[in-house]
Amino acid sequence: MARIIAVANQKGGVGKTTTAVNLAAALAAAKRRVLLVDLDPQGNATMASGIDKRSAKPNGCEVLLDEAPIERAIVATAAHYDLLPGNGDLTAAEIKLMDALARESRLKEQLAKVADRYDTILIDCPPSLHLLTLNALTAADGLLIPVQCEYFALEGLSSLLETVKAVRQRLNPKLAIEGLLRTMYDVRNNLGNEVSAQLTQHFGDQVLRSIIPRNVRLAEAPSHGQPIHLYDRSSRGAIAYIGLAGELIRRERGAPAEPVLAETDAGEPSEHRQE
Repeated sequence: MARIIAVANQKGGVGKTTTAVNLAAALAAAKRRVLLVDLDPQGNATMASGIDKRSAKPNGCEVLLDEAPIERAIVATAAHYDLLPGNGDLTAAEIKLMDALARESRLKEQLAKVADRYDTILIDCPPSLHLLTLNALTAADGLLIPVQCEYFALEGLSSLLETVKAVRQRLNPKLAIEGLLRTMYDVRNNLGNEVSAQLTQHFGDQVLRSIIPRNVRLAEAPSHGQPIHLYDRSSRGAIAYIGLAGELIRRERGAPAEPVLAETDAGEPSEHRQE
């Protein structure tokens, strides 16, 4: 049975979709059977996976509204993970579901039909805490929270964690924090170091040891419709997501974490450890 991980943060621009796509590719490269669910109406995860969101029919909208079987909507990608595409139709689905019975559980019901086919299901959530995100949190076993290592990084985390608490009480008692992932990290930036220290101080072991650096190749990859693993597998961004995949696999198995090495832009390795 698949472990379902929602990738969510209502604050936009934190590397949420980048993380969902590249983690899916890294896990697939580690021989895991992976399904990526694009639950964001922007459809960026779909496009970054090399699938045209405009022509993807059926897609997540029809699946959520029970107008098409999920098996028909899932497509294979060049990076060897499967994708449930998303696009602007998801906005219409969210509106139509407002008055539906068990509206927060629609995604959970659909994923249950294919969960035995995968080891990991990743859900790329929209940058909000509305019905689509609630569907993801209701379906998920764990929540992965990308956090940008810049000013206002902690802003909004309290709202997200309050939502998690409410979901646990009302809809999904098993929902756990998979981890906080530091993204867009520049070791030369004092503010980034301060934010990283604050996150560790507030959240302790919930902060993942893996750190995603600022990386030009990582930013370029979506415009080519490829995960970084296919676009430039030797880049620092690709290496970071391979490390993240390994860390999550080790956590799932209960194995101890390993030190995470990242290169600075000057090319000198620096070791990042939690204090």
